[in-house]
Amino acid sequence: MKKIKTAIVGATGYTGLELIKILLNHPYFEINELYSTEGGGDISDIYPSLKGVFEKEIKKAEIEEIAKNDLVFLAVPHKAAMSYVSELMRKDIKIVDFSADYRLNQKNYEDYYCPHTDPANLENAAYGLPEIFRDYIKNKKLIANPGCYPTATILGLYPFLDYIESDVFVDAKSGVSGAGKKLSETTHFVTDNENFFAYNPIKHRHSVEIAEKTGLNITFVPQLLPITRGMQISIYAKLKKDIEPLEVLTETYQNEEFIRIKNSPVRIKDVAGTHFCDIFAMKNNNMLFINSAIDNLLRGASSQAVANANILFDLPEGLGLPKIAYVP
Repeated sequence: MKKIKTAIVGATGYTGLELIKILLNHPYFEINELYSTEGGGDISDIYPSLKGVFEKEIKKAEIEEIAKNDLVFLAVPHKAAMSYVSELMRKDIKIVDFSADYRLNQKNYEDYYCPHTDPANLENAAYGLPEIFRDYIKNKKLIANPGCYPTATILGLYPFLDYIESDVFVDAKSGVSGAGKKLSETTHFVTDNENFFAYNPIKHRHSVEIAEKTGLNITFVPQLLPITRGMQISIYAKLKKDIEPLEVLTETYQNEEFIRIKNSPVRIKDVAGTHFCDIFAMKNNNMLFINSAIDNLLRGASSQAVANANILFDLPEGLGLPKIAYVP
């Protein structure tokens, strides 16, 4: 099989770096070009860890240049992605979009983000959570890569949708890298170091993404951990019928390579640096506790994007995806 010419738009962000690291070891996806809004410089100047390993000029993102590739990863913010997708969908290329621009129906998107300038392509996008939407993904050209909080939460909830009542509480904790590179008071070292706090509780825009995909009434409270990466989700729900939670998890995900069912509460250390989602569940009478963990930059962004691209090109889904955690 010949190499697949691949471009990363938004290569200078954290998820761009993670994509580069994965693609450098991918047998078919070849990094052809790197792009950013302004362009200029070499990627190894921004990330010195790439010196002597991968050095490439960052070009200014222009539609006609981007469209010369077979596969495009759009690692850009919401609203910006729409302007690229509306033009690129007219070309014979495949797109994996990291933003929220094509994850939601138009009303939900506009209620939580901004006016949608490309509503025609909403129906042309597949929600890129492979374990649930794999058959749908492979027939599309545009994949809406899920957010990190929704990924970990939906994978935890999915096996239990027929067994729980509609009101669900989600207690979500993430490393600081989930906020991206742009500095804010919330992500300042002095704020985060030796600290732990909730931010934008209940009103966080990822709550609507979880609710839309599960059909549940979600109360979502995100919290910031003083760590670089990783995410742990605790979900609390009321059971409608008696079940054995671990049996339900095992039956649902028994054929999924990157879902690991745990016999005790999950740990961020076990998934950091990998594409795995670890899930645990237990009950207390009719109350259900679901516990999941992912790497927010990988399973919550870049490695999931590569898994989706593998499906798009009819490659083994796990090709090139990281499996070894950074720490013991």
